[in-house]
Amino acid sequence: MKLWVLRHGEAEPRANSDAERRLTAHGREQVLRSAAGLLGQPLQAILASPYVRAQQTAALVHEALGFAQPLQTVPWLTPESDPQQVIAELDKLGLEHVLLVSHQPLVGALVGLLEHGHYRNAAPLSTASLAELEGDWPLAGLMTLRSLNHP
Repeated sequence: MKLWVLRHGEAEPRANSDAERRLTAHGREQVLRSAAGLLGQPLQAILASPYVRAQQTAALVHEALGFAQPLQTVPWLTPESDPQQVIAELDKLGLEHVLLVSHQPLVGALVGLLEHGHYRNAAPLSTASLAELEGDWPLAGLMTLRSLNHP
């Protein structure tokens, strides 16, 4: 299995709620630079948080890649979601090549958990950072971090 974890691009500092924060112009540029790292990859699904900035990020990637499948919004990719739940949901999907678009602290904790098997080494994902993990199963400690790119 290959799993890509993308943190949303830079977002405006304030909105009516955290979920409503939108990407800035700089954030959109960051996302497009990160999307270039996904060109030619055999993605089967793009899953995104329902928060506006993650939706905008996923839509930019979807368009840049010319991805044929519809973008999927899932409630288990919000900033405070449980990484163990994300792993369980990924296992249920049964897909081999998935892109997740989400937020800190979830993305750092998830990448660290998949790579190290615990929460002590969260991955340092800045805005629009893209992590690529590979392994036989999406289980804690059983995936290898192949790359971590910051735009």
